[in-house]
Formats: sequence, structure tokens, C-alpha cells
Amino acid sequence: MSSTEYRYFLEYQAQTTAAPLGLEIKKARGSYITDIHNKHYLDFVAGVSACTLGHRHPKVVRAIKRQLRKYLHVMVYGEFIQKEPALLVKQLADALPEKLSCTYLTNSGTEAIEGALKLAKRATGRAEIVAAHYAYHGNTQGAMSVMGYEARKRAYRPLIPGTKFITFNKTEDLQNIDQNTAAVILETIQGGAGFICPENDYLKNVRKRCDEVGALLILDEIQPGMGRTGKLFAFEHYGIEPDILVTGKGLGGGLPVGAFCASKDLMNLLKHQPELGHITTFGGHPLIASACRATLEVVTKGTLMEEAIEKEQLIRELLTHKTITEIRGKGLMLALILESDILAKKLVQEALNSGLILFFLLFEPKAVRITPPLTITKKELKKGCEQIVSLLNKLC
Repeated sequence: MSSTEYRYFLEYQAQTTAAPLGLEIKKARGSYITDIHNKHYLDFVAGVSACTLGHRHPKVVRAIKRQLRKYLHVMVYGEFIQKEPALLVKQLADALPEKLSCTYLTNSGTEAIEGALKLAKRATGRAEIVAAHYAYHGNTQGAMSVMGYEARKRAYRPLIPGTKFITFNKTEDLQNIDQNTAAVILETIQGGAGFICPENDYLKNVRKRCDEVGALLILDEIQPGMGRTGKLFAFEHYGIEPDILVTGKGLGGGLPVGAFCASKDLMNLLKHQPELGHITTFGGHPLIASACRATLEVVTKGTLMEEAIEKEQLIRELLTHKTITEIRGKGLMLALILESDILAKKLVQEALNSGLILFFLLFEPKAVRITPPLTITKKELKKGCEQIVSLLNKLC
């Protein structure tokens, strides 16, 4: 029998699909979510890569409680000096290359994408953006304009003009980046497309081409960032640095956040011609900044990044089945590519019924997401992987 809240959820809360998973949540801690019937679910999704340290990590919770006792929102972004956001941007500067030492804090990843695109146009005086087919950078109008999947945006046209699309990992397409290009925006690892990693020095070639024509390189690390791939940010695997870095999701430790990072010189362009080049009311919120600081400290000062690579190898060893055609991705940003989209849908639903949370990817219907918290134990990983193999055996 449905609860009152379930009926309210369906009737009064706007829906995005005809068939939401519909799990009714009571509480969550560590790698587990508990429903209203006290059934425990092992979480292999982490809020779609957002819960880097799992659910209610004690250091994150303590940081939030400390800030709660002081103050919440006091002024729009960039006017008052507040301890937590000020310390957060310094932490990020210490962890990033010098050319990415200045950070603008936003409310979400998609807002950070909007700010990054604006900054690139302001810096170059150019209007054209080059993005990738099957790219996903968020769902606002600007972010959707650089989404490389027409079926998802056709109903919302006209969008912002001036975007050209290239194929990720196709070096020949880089000639489409030219003197009209303000910026190239790419996911360091393509997320919605199926966790596709760059190959054959692709990002180095993109960086070289941007330098040749005076375009900026924006890397979207909203999903792969915060240690998920074994480095704090995935671009560190590939020997290049972007001009603008976008992050979000996992930075917040379970709270909503976004940020874009660039050099101080670039960011200063948002202060004039026009003044207030990007503004936000709640960006840099002190409560969220406190959660970000705790998350960043745990990730950078512990062994979670090294463990992400070890856990990746364990998953690859355990998830062998005739219906799994490929495992894409890096670290704890992995996608099972199955024989069919029907099997992928059945696996996600049957896993939920058996107490394991899996999920889909946006543009690859045969993919099943495996993005657990970085804090998940090897014992928990083994348990979940054994469930997946057992379910695939039953579904074949």
C-alpha cells in the first residue's frame, strides 16, 4: 500500500520520467540507504556520483553542524567575507595548478557551466563554442546548447546559437576548432555517452589546437572530479591543464554545489565591462562550503584516491559475465555495457528489488552505472558485484 508521501510525490512533485524508481527513503549512512520498511540497500550509485564520501560522513556532518550554529545565508555572492567559502577556495587553489587558482562558487554544476561559457566569450571576444557529440553539461539553456544529443533538446529550441560539434576521440575533427572559436568544452571523461575515456593523446591534441587558434579549453569534471578516477581531477591523468575547470556534484559531500576555476586574470574579466559579469544569490553558501571543505580534506589527505584504482581492479575482476560486453571508465566511475538495453533496464530494477542500487546513463541505453562512494569497502564491493552476476545469471 502506498504511503501518503508517495501519493504526494506523484501528484504534487514534478516528475521527469513516467516510471521513477520510487524508493521511499527513511535514512542513509555510509554505503547504505534504508527505506521506510527498514530494508537496506547497498548504494552503487552515490547520488549519481555526488556522495563522494557516502551518506552522512561524520566529518561532513560535524562541519555542517558547526556552521549551523554560526549563520546561514547573509549576503549575495562576492560581497561579505565569510570564513568557510574563503577557506574552501584556498583549499582548491592549493590542490590545483596555478592557472586554475581562482574559483567562482555556484549553486550547481550546470550554473558553473553557464559561468564558464560566459567567461570564455568575455575573454576571447568570440561567440562560437565547440562541443562534443553525446556530451552532457547540464540542462539549462546554455548548457543544453552544448549538449550533443538532439533528441533531448529538440523540444526546447531555439537554443543559444553558435555551437559546433565534434566527435570525442576523433582527432580529424579538431580542424573545426578555428579562429572563430571562443572555447572548446569537453567532459574529461564523457559521462552520459557511456563513460568514454580519452584515447591516443586526444586531450593533448585538443589542448594544442586550442593554443594554435587562441581558443580556451573548458573541461567539465562535474562527474569525474573529486578523486573518483584516482586523481583529484581526471585531467591529471592526461598531461594537460584546461583554461577553465568546472566541478560540482562530489565536491559538496551530499549538498548542492558547483564551481568554475580559472586564472585570476581571467576571472577579473567578470568585474568590468560589464560589472557583475556573473552573479548569484546563494553561490558560496557558508553551510555548503563547510561540507565542501570537509569533503575535500578527506579526499586529499587520505588514501581514497589510491584505493579507487584498487577498487576498480576488484570490480573488473569480479564482474565477468557473458552478457557484459565491456566495462568502461576509470577508478570508481565505471559503466557496465550489456548486450541490450532491455537487459540493462531489467538489471537495474531487479537489483533494486534485491537491495542493490544501480542506475542508468543518459545517452547509452545498454549502460549500467557503477559509481559507488569512494568510501565503500572492498567487502561491500564484493557483495554488490556478486549480486550483479547472480542477477545476470537469472535474467539470461
